[in-house]
Amino acid sequence: MAQETWIVGINPVEGALANDPGRVRELLVEQNSKNARINEILAAARKHGIQVRTMGKDQLEKMSGEARHQGVVARYETPPMLGENELESLVEKAGPDCLVLVLDGVTDPHNLGACLRSAAAAKVTAVVVPKDRAVGLTPTVRRASAGGADLVPLVAVTNLARALRSMKDAGVWITGLAGETEQSIYEVDFKGPAALVLGSEGDGMRHLTRETCDFIAKIPMPGGMESLNVSVATGIVLFEALRQRGVKK
Repeated sequence: MAQETWIVGINPVEGALANDPGRVRELLVEQNSKNARINEILAAARKHGIQVRTMGKDQLEKMSGEARHQGVVARYETPPMLGENELESLVEKAGPDCLVLVLDGVTDPHNLGACLRSAAAAKVTAVVVPKDRAVGLTPTVRRASAGGADLVPLVAVTNLARALRSMKDAGVWITGLAGETEQSIYEVDFKGPAALVLGSEGDGMRHLTRETCDFIAKIPMPGGMESLNVSVATGIVLFEALRQRGVKK
């Protein structure tokens, strides 16, 4: 049975209509809205034959919970997250351009959303999370991703170490990020098939995940801070990989 969720706010709704309109089941819009972007969203919804209802601001606020709705909410059929078999196909299809982001236990929805946003901007092959140690595609994640959740494949695996070994067997080099190492990310070769592994907000990578990596590297921080937010670290290492690969666009 298909699962549905509410997508809240202008950017997330725009992203769903632009990238996956077939799963948008209904659009709810604040009465008498003067926002020009909402008019554009209405036009897009009507173009795709999506039902539109208007309602009062108070009603939208009740439906949106703590999220800021900005005058628009969409009822959305959630696509199933991909599995290990789909990951193998994605890696094989990407070939030498394969770039996978692995998040070992990121449970904060704002962090996961921000990581998906960076991953989409970097055009990664897939984002991989463990099934039992990740937050999932909640409305908050979608909002924080600013549309990135609709642009990058999200793969949930039962056994993360096994998925990493499978990628290694396919020729992907695995680099994990951790502070307690001497090697810098600027000393690692990210050209060719690569996977970048970042751990959870508090504990970092699990022991078995770390053991499965080919390399362990750190982001140099001369300012004396011990760590960075996982979404910030994700952006830094992804775009260092793109820099090495000569991606300019």
